[in-house]
Amino acid sequence: MADFEQLITRAEAVLARLESFLPPPAPAPDWSAIAWRWQTLNGRGHLVAVEHPHHISLNDIRNVDEQKAEIVRNTEQFVHGYPANNVLLTGARGTGKSSLVKAVLSTFAEQGLRLVEVDKQDLVALPEIVSLLRERKERFVIFCDDLSFESSDPGYKALKVVLDGSIAATSDNVVVYATSNRRHLMPEFMSENLEVTRHSEEIRPGDTTEEKVSLSERFGLWLSFYSFNQDEYLAVVEQWLKHYGIEQVDEATRSAALLFSHTRGARSGRVAYQFARDHVGRQSLAGGKVS
Repeated sequence: MADFEQLITRAEAVLARLESFLPPPAPAPDWSAIAWRWQTLNGRGHLVAVEHPHHISLNDIRNVDEQKAEIVRNTEQFVHGYPANNVLLTGARGTGKSSLVKAVLSTFAEQGLRLVEVDKQDLVALPEIVSLLRERKERFVIFCDDLSFESSDPGYKALKVVLDGSIAATSDNVVVYATSNRRHLMPEFMSENLEVTRHSEEIRPGDTTEEKVSLSERFGLWLSFYSFNQDEYLAVVEQWLKHYGIEQVDEATRSAALLFSHTRGARSGRVAYQFARDHVGRQSLAGGKVS
């Protein structure tokens, strides 16, 4: 009996030493926040509150009025507890896809909307994240920015499960808003247009193509974004210059804005914002009158 008790004591000592090497339990989420990021520390994921969310007004987003109206309508349905769709925003870079999602949060936060940003490499944790959110009274948008997959990415299947559900039902208080430059989220190849082409040992390569399309089809609402034309780009430039206190924009500044877009190879809201900051900064540093 004494030997057994001694064995138990030694086992408890060993377990105590092992516990010192284990990571501490994940901290409880700060539910007073309106936005969080999913972060992994010591192999354990947890929700980290965003202390200074990026507040954007819907009125500040230009040239995407139809897309704006659709995502606002869908989000309004969602915050009121009505059926709503997951949303995929795709198209040209810098045209306001991510900004629109952030603006939706700013607009509906007082009505209970919350946002959880999840990076691509953390998508495998989506079932765990949804489990954390399921019993909350708030309405959550899981935000996946600049999303794209290769065929071997483990997050691909995890996202499909959350979008469509598995044996467990999807949560009514969670939707997914994702942005991507790829409409179908995965790379596509010319050879996939001809099912008879054999570029591998697969018997039915057309099935692989259908599998790639199936992920994007799980988003009930698709919003497409396009590059700005010259007038649209200049209008956004003027908007950002007014934001920095420049009310009158002369022809020289417009020409400089166009040249700036040519060096970037694109006309977009992001490029317009970058030009405005560059222009105002240059003029302020030179000590001259900003115009």
